[in-house]
This record gives sequence, C-alpha cells and structure tokens, in this order.
Amino acid sequence: MMETLSVLYIWLKSAHIIFVVFWMAGLFMLPRFFVYHQESAVGSEEAAKWVDRESKLIKIILNPSIIIVWVVGLFLAWNIGAMAESWFHAKLLFVLGLSGYHGWIVGYAKKLARGERKLTGKQLRLLNEVPGIAAAIIVILVVAKPF
Repeated sequence: MMETLSVLYIWLKSAHIIFVVFWMAGLFMLPRFFVYHQESAVGSEEAAKWVDRESKLIKIILNPSIIIVWVVGLFLAWNIGAMAESWFHAKLLFVLGLSGYHGWIVGYAKKLARGERKLTGKQLRLLNEVPGIAAAIIVILVVAKPF
C-alpha cells in the first residue's frame, strides 16, 4: 500500500509541476497577446483574431491548468502535512495572489473583446512581470523553506 502511495505521489507531483509550467506559460502569454491586440484597430479583423487567440489560450491552457494545479497541489500539501508549515502558508498566499492575477487578466480579456482598452502597452508589459516574480518567490519558498 505504501509503495503504491509513493508511486502515486511522484506522478501527482510531476503533474503538479507540469501544469504549473503550463499555467505560467499562459500567464506570460496572455498579457503579451493584449499588447498586440491593443495595437490593432478596434473592430478590425485583426482585433477579432486576437480575441479568438486570447479566448483559446484561456479555455485550452489557462483555466484547465489552474484547476489541476490547485486540486493536485492541495492534495500533495495535505499528503505531506505541509498545511501546518509556515513556508506553505506563505506559498499559499502567493499562489492565491497569482490566482487573483489570473482572474484579473481573464476579465481584462473580456474587456478587450468588447473594445475597452483601459491600459497602455507599457502597463501591460509591466504586468507581464507579475507571474515571473511570483514564481521566483514560490520556488524559493518550496525549495529553501526559509521558515
């Protein structure tokens, strides 16, 4: 029984890492898509193509990945007893923040689809740094467990 759980744990941990990579890739790509989308004329054929690309990225990569990351991640944390660890609480805080960012950029995609362009290209390029900074902090918390 323990051997089966050990093998299952390794596969679930692998799945968690793989889907974190997919999620992060989507979080990097979508704001970059926004930059190009905003450079196209409102209502143009090019803008419609960006809406389609953004929608596919959200539906095929981002949303499934965040669900799998959360479900598998919580199972893994429960399995190793991480829920009682300070490093895990900090990690969870950053993952919640990244999840909020995910929700915000999905919402911004809907605004762009309606022709609303509230942010500049420069602001979107700066927002593109959020997932990278969060990922660096999360990796340090998980690997180094500084507290």
